[in-house]
Amino acid sequence: MMDLTGRHILLTGAARGLGAEIARSLAGAGASLLLADIAEEEGRATAEALDAAFVPVDLGDPASIEALATRASEITGGVLHGLVNNGAIATGIGGIGFEDVEIETFDLVQRVNVRGTWLMTRAAAPLLRASGSGRVVNMASDTALWGAPNLISYVASKGAVMAMTRSLARELGPDRIGITAVAPGILTTASTDYVPEARHRQYAEGRAVPGPQGPEEITDVVAFLLTVGALTLTGQVLPVNNGFVFS
Repeated sequence: MMDLTGRHILLTGAARGLGAEIARSLAGAGASLLLADIAEEEGRATAEALDAAFVPVDLGDPASIEALATRASEITGGVLHGLVNNGAIATGIGGIGFEDVEIETFDLVQRVNVRGTWLMTRAAAPLLRASGSGRVVNMASDTALWGAPNLISYVASKGAVMAMTRSLARELGPDRIGITAVAPGILTTASTDYVPEARHRQYAEGRAVPGPQGPEEITDVVAFLLTVGALTLTGQVLPVNNGFVFS
């Protein structure tokens, strides 16, 4: 188990699914957690179970992101050791060809998944600098590595998150802030219920380690990337998909 004792970590999209699993793992590693999500009721329940703080956030709203950063500063005393950009739109946006995607849908996904990740990182940067060992983990997706079809809005957004990770690594590096991206495949969560069975089977049969992959199987990787010792990995995209895609 990674030791995150004494490290203040902010996790977005923490109410349920992968985010809640990450929160449980980080809490188990000793982190002092601040959880954020647009789903307030579920988010507060997750936070209460982990003795963590909770602040609502709408990643599509710049003012909401700034308010979260302000509250984070108040809660942590102006110091943040880690940020996990997990919040994203991931459901109800797949299963149709790129020619049939509504412009409004595409724009919404980019606004939350891409702009929201940028603005959240920007808002948290002063707090991360203050810690002297700030770490950012962006949740990407291996769909942008192998080119998943019929998912253009999501794939485009996660490809952008990977590109931003590399660029930000060079901007944040002089402050000894490390930033990485992890790229899971399809996980067995409620957010993937809409995915056709054929796609689930494609992953299960195509992984080097065959079978389904649960969210709990990647949380230790996220925890490690938030440690002091993970700085050398800054800028890297790690496919955490049991060997479905190799980098």
